[in-house]
Formats: sequence, C-alpha cells, structure tokens
Amino acid sequence: MALEDAKHLVDEAFTREDLKGLSFENTFGGATSFLRRKYSKDLSGVDIAVTGVPFDQAVTNRPGTRLGPRAIREASALQSPDAPYGWGYDPLSEFAIVDYGDLAFDYANISGFPDALRAHLRGILAADVASVALGGDHYITFPILKAYAEKYGPMALLQFDAHSDSWADDDMDRVDHGTFVYKAIKMGLIDPARSVQVGIRTSNEDTMGVNIIDAAEVHEIGPAATALRIKEILGDHPTYLSFDIDGLDPAYAPGTGTPVWGGLTSAQAARILRDIAGINIKGGDVVEVSPPFDTTGATAIAAAHAATEIICLLGWNMRKND
Repeated sequence: MALEDAKHLVDEAFTREDLKGLSFENTFGGATSFLRRKYSKDLSGVDIAVTGVPFDQAVTNRPGTRLGPRAIREASALQSPDAPYGWGYDPLSEFAIVDYGDLAFDYANISGFPDALRAHLRGILAADVASVALGGDHYITFPILKAYAEKYGPMALLQFDAHSDSWADDDMDRVDHGTFVYKAIKMGLIDPARSVQVGIRTSNEDTMGVNIIDAAEVHEIGPAATALRIKEILGDHPTYLSFDIDGLDPAYAPGTGTPVWGGLTSAQAARILRDIAGINIKGGDVVEVSPPFDTTGATAIAAAHAATEIICLLGWNMRKND
C-alpha cells in the first residue's frame, strides 16, 4: 500500500476489513475514527481499543471537555499515514487496534456516570484488550482505575499534569476531577510509592506519597533524565498512564480547562514518552481537551499525538511480553 492508494480509499473506519495496517485516506476526507482505525464493538482478536468518554462535570473553570474525543479523532486524521515516527516498529500494522466508539450514558444522571464508565471498561478488559480512553475531564480516570485495579491489583499511576489532583475529599460519591488521585489512593486503586506525576506546577501540601517531578525539574534535568527517573520509580509494576493535556504549557495546548504557564513543551513530552518504552503499561487516557478554547486545533493535535504514543508504549510492552 502506498500514498497513491488514497484515490481508492475512503471511510476506512467502516470499510476496512483488516484491523491491522496503515491507512492512506485523504486527511481532509472520510470518517474520522481515531487514526482511521475500524469502528467496532467486536473485541474478538483485538489488542487495543480506543474509546471516547465525552464527559465534563467537575471542571474548575472552562467547560467543554465533553467535546474532546470528537476533536481528538479529527486531529488524528492529520497525522502522517506512515508508521509513528521514532519507534522503530509499526504498532498500527503489528497489532489489531479498533476504535470502540464512545461511552453511552445519561447526561442528566451524573450519579450514574461512574458505574457506567466502570462497566464500559470492565467489558474491554474482560476481553483481555488494553484501552486508550479519550476524555473528558480528569474525573474519568477514577472509574477507569477501578476497573483496572480489579484486573491487575493496585496500579502504578504515571500522570502528566499541571495539578496533583490529590486534594482531600472523603466523599467517594462526589464527581470531582481535582480529587481523583486522593480517592484512588484511599481506595487502594494505586500504589503511591510506585506512582509518579510529571509537570506539576500548582501547590498542594499533601501529595499522598506520590513521587513528583515538577515542571521546573523537567526543564532543569531534561527529558532523557526525567524518563530514566520515571522508569526507576515504576519498575515493572503494572502501570496506568494518564496524560492531562494541561501538563503541556498553554503555548502548546491552550484549549484546556485549567491552563497553567511554565509547563512542558510538546517536544519534551514526546521525548519522555518515547524514552519510557519498556514500562509495564496496561492502559491509558488523554484528558481535558476543551476545543471551544482553542480555535487553532493545536490542543487536539497534541492530544492525538499523546494518545498515539500511548498506543506505541502499549505495543512495545506487548512485544516484550510475547
């Protein structure tokens, strides 16, 4: 297959027969599944399922992250039709990857959302398929971690973010994106000693024992040393990776609910993500993309690339364990 095949290919989100392989559709046309993967609810033979969680409820300032999954899918169509750059292998051709569509939930029944999302992830994990969730505000990671902890036990959490999200909140039924780490630790869903947050640049006196590599330290030691430290902390523990797009500086991702200056550059994030290849990653998400606050689409583009890197990390780990 080559680029000239674009004149024959369209809507591969529906017409693709093989779950593996690159896609050479015109970037400006066709159905915009994530990376032109086939839309499917059938997980037979699938390795990785990308799923959207169009939810926002507990945003601090700007709403709109419910529109994130749609924007990320559209932005993913702009990526090169070739294999992801710099990895030395092609996960899109080596692994069966589908776009599992979005979570269905009653938008007016907020209290019912957490269990709906948890059940959605349970279904994916029950099929022995890894998930990459497109959010949605950062609360979505909490119900997802519940499903992952049921399968793997307490997870190591690798979180790229401007905020620690570990502010005290002992009401486990509150739907709040700023307290999900606190609750996950209290419920035993993650092991703080094996967890690390990268890019932090807001104050929180009690970070619950989670290892912090703040944005200033990343700038000082560089992405290669940051990646090495991350790998030392995580070890070989089963890991969930959550990439809040506001981990990036607003210059690179202005369309987020809670922008904070002094953050990571997209180049730093890309290097860190590639240099942590080999971690025992089991799943991940990209959250907090709020398209109404970025008319350029740069935030969604960054999120699409971050989600692609998570797929590459998952594939790398699968290859290692084969």
